[in-house]
Amino acid sequence: TVHWHGTHQIDSWRNDGVPGVTQEAIQPGDTFTYKFRADRPGTFWYHS
Repeated sequence: TVHWHGTHQIDSWRNDGVPGVTQEAIQPGDTFTYKFRADRPGTFWYHS
């Protein structure tokens, strides 16, 4: 999973990237597509 910092999780908070809390872990060999609207400029970061 990917955990985001500084981005608004409007209608996508279930994809916040906390395995077992807000999202199921992405298993080896599986894929997951994150979709979100980048609605403001800035410097943000993420990690897995």
